[in-house]
Amino acid sequence: METYDPQKSSTEARQGNPRKMNLRVLIMSLIGIVVLFAIVYLIFTMSQPNPT
Repeated sequence: METYDPQKSSTEARQGNPRKMNLRVLIMSLIGIVVLFAIVYLIFTMSQPNPT
């Protein structure tokens, strides 16, 4: 495996990002999905007629 950093081995080049950028993307995506489902649920429940 070729690396662009001569100081790192191939194993070190495949390690995770110390700034946890992947974790940030996953958490933001999860929050976005939860908010989207909450909005859809609220719209669905508000559009139902009241029981008599």
